[in-house]
Amino acid sequence: MIEKVLVLGASEKTNRYSCKAIIKLKEYGHKVYAVGKNTGEVRGVNISTKFPNEKIDTVTIYLSPKNQKHYYSKLLEMAPQRIIFNPGAENDEFFKIAKNQNINVLNACTLVMLSIGNF
Repeated sequence: MIEKVLVLGASEKTNRYSCKAIIKLKEYGHKVYAVGKNTGEVRGVNISTKFPNEKIDTVTIYLSPKNQKHYYSKLLEMAPQRIIFNPGAENDEFFKIAKNQNINVLNACTLVMLSIGNF
């Protein structure tokens, strides 16, 4: 199923997992949105400092927990179906908050999920 996916913590640096995720998500046919500290572009996906005005199915997070706090209310307002906390982004506090809002939350790796077919 094609999803609208928001990569939070996006970077155009090719050694960053957020960049690798943008590339793989596109390769798998998903509509990718990217939000980062700086603007940029990865293979046709614009990295913005602002959230899109779109209904997002999945948010995949590549920010440390302390850098996520600023985004809690915006992410909850977006009401995605799922939030994925990638390795290093695991956040028990926000995990519980999102789960209480009936959002499916996972501590997982987007790249692994894509590669094994359970994204």
